[in-house]
Amino acid sequence: MLYELLHPHFNIFTYLTFRTAGAVVTAAFIMFVFGKPMIGWLRVKQGKGQPIRTDGPESHFKKAGTPTMGGAMILLSIFVGALLWADLKNPYVWIVLGVTAGYGFIGFLDDYAKVAKQKTDGVSSLFRLAGEFVVAFIAVYFIAQLQNAGDNAPPGFGTSIAFPFFKDLLLNLGWFTLVFGMIVVVGFGNAVNMTDGLDGLAIMPVMIASATFGLIVYLVGNFVFANYLQLHFVQGVGEIAIILGAVLGAGLGFLWWNAPPAQIFMGDTGSLALGGLLGITAVATKHEFVLAIVGGLFVLELVSVIVQVASFKLTGKRVFRMAPIHHHFEKLGWSEPTVVIRFWIIATVLALIGLTTLKLR
Repeated sequence: MLYELLHPHFNIFTYLTFRTAGAVVTAAFIMFVFGKPMIGWLRVKQGKGQPIRTDGPESHFKKAGTPTMGGAMILLSIFVGALLWADLKNPYVWIVLGVTAGYGFIGFLDDYAKVAKQKTDGVSSLFRLAGEFVVAFIAVYFIAQLQNAGDNAPPGFGTSIAFPFFKDLLLNLGWFTLVFGMIVVVGFGNAVNMTDGLDGLAIMPVMIASATFGLIVYLVGNFVFANYLQLHFVQGVGEIAIILGAVLGAGLGFLWWNAPPAQIFMGDTGSLALGGLLGITAVATKHEFVLAIVGGLFVLELVSVIVQVASFKLTGKRVFRMAPIHHHFEKLGWSEPTVVIRFWIIATVLALIGLTTLKLR
C-alpha cells in the first residue's frame, strides 16, 4: 500500500531492502504495542485457556490457564507489515499470504475446538489434512503456471525441481511436481506445529529460517546475484522478502510475550500458518531441499512423531520417552529453558549449513 502510493515520488521506496526493513519494524511495533491488550482480551474470552496434556511433563501443569491463539496476533502483524510495504501487484505476495491465511484459519478452527471442549483433541485429522492439501494444491499450481510463463524461463521450469550443490540440474517431473510441492507445504506446516510445545521453542527457529530464506529469495529474485551465484533465477520472487521481514518483526514481538513463563501460546493458528508460509516460500524459490536443511529442527520433530507412532503400532514399543522429541529430553530431566536454548543453537547451525548451499555449486 505504501509502496503503491510513495514509490513514484520517493526513489527509496523502490529498494527491496528498505521496504523489508520497514515491514520488520511495522510488524514488531504492532506486536509490542498491542500485544498486552490482545493477550488480556484472549484470556477473558478463553477462560481456562489452552488445555494441558495429561500425559505430558509434570512441569507443564503450572501453565494451565494460559491463553492460546497467539498466532492470530502474529498473523495480524505479518499481514499489516506485508500489505503496507509489499508490491501488491506481485502475484507471489498474494500466493504466500493466501497460504498463510488458509493455514491460519485451519489452525484457528483446531484451537477453537480445543478451547471450547477443553480437550487436547481439536478438529479431526482428516479434516485438517484435507484443508491443508487443498490450500497447498491451489498455491503450488499457480506458482507452476507463473514460472512456466516467466521471461527467459527454461521449458518446463515451473514443473521442475532444483537441487542444492548442482548449478544446472533441473529435474522436470511434470505435474507430479505439484504433489511434491503439496507434500513440502503440508509437511512443513505440520512440522512447525509439532515443534510448538515449549515456551519460545518454535518462534525463534521460525525467525531464523525466515531470515535465512529472506536472503535466499532476495538473491534468487535478483538476476545479477542469481547468475553470479549460479542459482536458478525466479522472476518476481524477491518480493516475498517483505513478508519474511514481517515474520521476523512479528516473531521478535511475539517472543517478548512468549518468553518463559509464556503469557500467551502461539497455538495451531500461528504454528500451522508459519510452517505453511515457509513451505510455500521454499517451493516458490525452488529451494525445497534447502528448507529441509535450514528447517532441519522442524523436520527432526516431525520425524520423531512418525517414528514413535510407527514403532508403537508395529512393535508395541516406543523409541522415545515421549514425542515430539523435545518432550523426550524433558522426560530425561532437561529443564524447559535448557531444551529451548539448545534447540535454538541447533536451528542456528542448520541455517548456516543451509546458506552454504548458495555458494557450493
